[in-house]
Amino acid sequence: MASPSLPKHLLCFFLLSISHLFTFSSSQESQTYIIHMDVSAMPKVFSDHHSWYSATLSSISQHSSPTRATTIATDTTTNSNHIYTYTHAIHGFSARLSPSELSALQSSPGFVSLVPDIRGEAATTRTPRFLGLASQSGAWPQSNYGEGVVIGVLDTGVWPESKSYSDVGMPNIHSRWKGRCVSDSDFNASMCNKKLIGVQYFNKGVLADNPSAVSVNSSRDNDGHGTHTSTTAAGSFVKNASFFGYANGTAAGIAPLAHIAIYKVIWRGNIYASDVYAAVDQAIRDGVDVISLSLSFRTDFLYEDPLAIASFAAMERGILVSCAAGNRGSNYWTVRSGMPWAVTVGAGTVDREVGATVTLGDGASIFGSSLFLGNSLVRKVPLVYVKDCEVNNATNISNKIIVCNTNDNAVEGSISEVGNAKVAGCIFILSISTIETIIDISYPAAFVTPEDGDIILNYINKSLNPTATMNFQKTRLGLKPAPILGGYSARGPSPACPSVLKPDIFAPGTLVLAAWPGRTRVGNYQQDYFSPFNIIWGTSMATPHVAGVAALLKRSHPEWSPAAIQSAMMTTADSLDNTGMPIKDHAYGLDPANPLGMGAGHINPNKAMNPGLIYDANREDYVRFICSLNFTDKEIKTIIRSFRYNCTSRSLDLNYPSFIAFFNGEESSSNVTITQLFRRTMTNVGDALSTYTAKLADMGEVKASVKPSKLVFKRKNEKLSYTLTLKGPRRVSSSAIKGSLTWVDNGGKYVVRSTILASRLNIENRFD
Repeated sequence: MASPSLPKHLLCFFLLSISHLFTFSSSQESQTYIIHMDVSAMPKVFSDHHSWYSATLSSISQHSSPTRATTIATDTTTNSNHIYTYTHAIHGFSARLSPSELSALQSSPGFVSLVPDIRGEAATTRTPRFLGLASQSGAWPQSNYGEGVVIGVLDTGVWPESKSYSDVGMPNIHSRWKGRCVSDSDFNASMCNKKLIGVQYFNKGVLADNPSAVSVNSSRDNDGHGTHTSTTAAGSFVKNASFFGYANGTAAGIAPLAHIAIYKVIWRGNIYASDVYAAVDQAIRDGVDVISLSLSFRTDFLYEDPLAIASFAAMERGILVSCAAGNRGSNYWTVRSGMPWAVTVGAGTVDREVGATVTLGDGASIFGSSLFLGNSLVRKVPLVYVKDCEVNNATNISNKIIVCNTNDNAVEGSISEVGNAKVAGCIFILSISTIETIIDISYPAAFVTPEDGDIILNYINKSLNPTATMNFQKTRLGLKPAPILGGYSARGPSPACPSVLKPDIFAPGTLVLAAWPGRTRVGNYQQDYFSPFNIIWGTSMATPHVAGVAALLKRSHPEWSPAAIQSAMMTTADSLDNTGMPIKDHAYGLDPANPLGMGAGHINPNKAMNPGLIYDANREDYVRFICSLNFTDKEIKTIIRSFRYNCTSRSLDLNYPSFIAFFNGEESSSNVTITQLFRRTMTNVGDALSTYTAKLADMGEVKASVKPSKLVFKRKNEKLSYTLTLKGPRRVSSSAIKGSLTWVDNGGKYVVRSTILASRLNIENRFD
């Protein structure tokens, strides 16, 4: 479509006309906005989009003040209100505008939509081995450890001195890479290498709204979050890594031969959409293959979500985006980043436990979870029981190890209360049989299970002079059951996109060890403690695990689309733990987890390398899906960044690797049956000649059937379709009735499982 052309005198007249709409007032409060534009509407007089946006803003700025000149140049003009120009992540720009300027801008040619700049939030030695990654066989050797793939990480920056960024054994940087390392006041570009190939920061958005959040204009990481996430995704091998003796071993990222590009967008916890758009824009321009986003925005609709819009642009260019589900916990409707064109990641445990051995006076030894950083040994100290950790009402506890009961809801208060008492240490007895996260404690303390707590209490009751020795900095491996879904991991359905089952998958996110900045404190006990590695938790930690696996798959299957990579990870995910039982959920007393928490299951990189069949999708498929969401024309254009789209074949039936069906009608005495149909197309990426048979798990009151029940492939890359039918009552009896559709080839080599969820949940009642 040709760009419209305006004579220069008419253009000036138009811009002047806009300017006269403004009434200058120093009392008008400016605010940062992100403006989406139709780039096809740019007049030919401008050489590029930046010139167009700058000229418009300059006209507004000049003529909103009566003291300024009433003429405007049509070339690029520097404007203090102009924050960023975007060309890839979105089409448009961000600017700081007064209410009157905002009103006039909305009537300018090419304007599509705008939103205020919103704030987001931030959401290893053992984890590669727990995921089955090994040098002898599987995903690592098959993908050559992700060699040459570029992972872009948007986070708090980088600590380049970390050994995890060593480029020993790294391949040369491919000529297609267009990124760069930018020197600043606290970072020198010479610190980049063949591992760390791009470093830039973006803070114009945060500076416009909250200048005090930025102490130094630098990509250097003084927080730790970004160094941790980036090295989790693609850190190099580092021997003898540990956190003060905890979790000792060889540290490695999931894709240790992948390159890392850093885009700093988080400043003292401040995240602004305008900066994130700019960073994704740059990452696309640079040529990253995978983007890891351990951050999120709270929005109600896809067209409001900066990550949904930016990741759509990334998907169009073949870039897979891994996003954190969020740490909002066990309530339904809390998951973030619900767009189907990105992978939404939950978090869980691994089979490793760190802590202390508690040796009782009778010789019994118990393991308690802890990350205490002080003296590793508290030797043979008297034990005393304090009910409910109420030390303020206790006597004769000074310089003793106290034992007390607490629960998940009261544990932080108990820790604080005990910390104010002059005790030698504390053993907290928790109310659940597995321990999920460990809170940083500034005194000797350990957490034990109810079962082990009973052993300690029995010993205290039977002994005249009970004592205990606490020996810290211990690590146990092979913990069972594992993984367990984290109670903190956010749950679906997605408020922004309930017709797609989210989260997609979960990965290690609890007590993950990875690199840490050398001058960022990790704890305090009589002094500040610093470490080159740290152990932390969150869906932020799970997200780079999935990004790393995506890099391995990208290296092995460069022809695969982001949807194909996502499908391979989801359909091969594990639904059983290391005891062979259904994966459990910390949030619900270790009951079996359901897909609204764990998605398809726990990621399995080795199986994902050769999934047999995939559910593929492209831009047109996603556009048809977006068209079915009852969005306005402008809302659709905001997401897809184009005026050229066709909604004639709109469909909610996206070719997705999972299914969600709502049976949430009003309860009725009549036996009304609701039928829901789902059509899917599978692509054969396994053996050329293969026959797959469908197996459906029982879903109780919801009856499932599939036609055809066999798929006979005659060649590789052949596509065959099927229809899944779900029949159930108008309103089912549960929020989460889980099932699955599994396609198994005749030889049993391939098992392609898709999660099915039937639910009575209703988005209109999500706050009830």
